[in-house]
Amino acid sequence: MSNCQCIGIERFFDVKQAKKDLKKYRKNGAQKATKTLINAISSHNINSFSLLDIGGGIGAIQHELLKKGVLLSTDVDASSAYLEKAKEESFRQGTAEKTKFYFGDFVEIANTIAEADIVTLDRVICCYDEMEKLVNLSADKAKVFYGIIFPIDKWIIKKLHKIFNLGFVFERNSMRVFIHSTEKIEEILKLKGFENIFHKRYLLWQVILFKRKIT
Repeated sequence: MSNCQCIGIERFFDVKQAKKDLKKYRKNGAQKATKTLINAISSHNINSFSLLDIGGGIGAIQHELLKKGVLLSTDVDASSAYLEKAKEESFRQGTAEKTKFYFGDFVEIANTIAEADIVTLDRVICCYDEMEKLVNLSADKAKVFYGIIFPIDKWIIKKLHKIFNLGFVFERNSMRVFIHSTEKIEEILKLKGFENIFHKRYLLWQVILFKRKIT
């Protein structure tokens, strides 16, 4: 990976953190916002659909949607530690044969990744500096649904994220978090032919599900 942000992601989301998150998932299931996105997607008929989960971490979305009718899943992640834990869990759940795993920066390898009926990015847009590239390229892969979770762009959250980034500076880690414009993200997706069909806000995170308009 040539992107400094992704190099920082690989360093920050390490084996220790991956093990911790997998343990939490096995005990409590998906996190609240993630569960909301899973439920929003699975409220539709997704039988035999394919999934592309970008930056899926330990794989909560793919593990749960494979139980709810999704036939095939592709997992792309810039953290090798999280990718290995996602693989480990897929073997434990007996879905390894239904999932392909790719390590790398999605923007760099997008041309090698196939389209899918569903594309998801859970807390990924906020970890990427070139938002427009990421959203445009990932939206091009979504044939039906496009689901995202990212921070609400309120002034207080923007202030807090600057403090959070100071930690990366002190650690000499190139990773940063970003509070991208919700309006801009929705504008890109509208131009790509999507409409917002579900939107739920929490204190920090917002969950949005888009569906491609039938033309």
